[in-house]
Amino acid sequence: MIAPFQPFEPHGRGGPRIREIPLRVILPNLVTVLAICAGLSGIRLAFEHRFETAVLMVLVAAFLDGIDGRLARMLKATSKFGAQMDSLADIVNFGVAPALVLYAFLLDRAGSWGWIAALMFAIACGLRLARFNVLDDDADRPAWQGEYFVGVPAPAGAGIVLLPVYLVFAGIAEVDRAYAFFAVGYTILIAFLLVSRLPVYSGKAMHVSRDKVLPAILCAVLYVLLLATFSWQTLTASAVAYLLFLPLSARAYSRRAAREAVFGD
Repeated sequence: MIAPFQPFEPHGRGGPRIREIPLRVILPNLVTVLAICAGLSGIRLAFEHRFETAVLMVLVAAFLDGIDGRLARMLKATSKFGAQMDSLADIVNFGVAPALVLYAFLLDRAGSWGWIAALMFAIACGLRLARFNVLDDDADRPAWQGEYFVGVPAPAGAGIVLLPVYLVFAGIAEVDRAYAFFAVGYTILIAFLLVSRLPVYSGKAMHVSRDKVLPAILCAVLYVLLLATFSWQTLTASAVAYLLFLPLSARAYSRRAAREAVFGD
């Protein structure tokens, strides 16, 4: 009689057994799990009305979720399991967590429209991530187009969609029904930017010359210090600067496409 449940290898047929997996392979997956925990904790904190900590937890989740893939490549620890885990974590940390925190803090004052905006952002984030996975496997794309994202990337979307919250914490805006409807419109706008065809420069091919390394490090230190000292003002300025960067990125893409069309043939 055949047993109903056949034995299997947890990591695929012929793969290493659990006790043989090195720590460097587990570390990126651990970072992904910690990112999910941070995102879900942010949701809980938001519904407990601990909004500042909730926003910080969402930003921590987005940061951790943004580095786990790079950490895996750096440690040469990429795996199909890790890729699937990362994709599932992305929708939680970049879509669901920011949407629910924003809804609990502000969008609920707009009634059903607030919930519609939150749903649209979360769904748009899922669509954006699915399209990214498809385009990432497209071998027919010209190499130079790999320097641009198609639409606003999900990590950036998670950061800039919380701009209405930053403005309140920075003392620039006040929470009322009119501001809630402004946040509804803004959230829907970011949702459309996520699924748009807008080319957004990724910076993957950016290099720093030797004579500019120290100034670049100093600027990074200054930004971190500003973020630690004037957190909400710095986050507000960062989100606004990113929004202003988007049309400049699209313009640079158009010029590059025209140049490639002329000299690439």
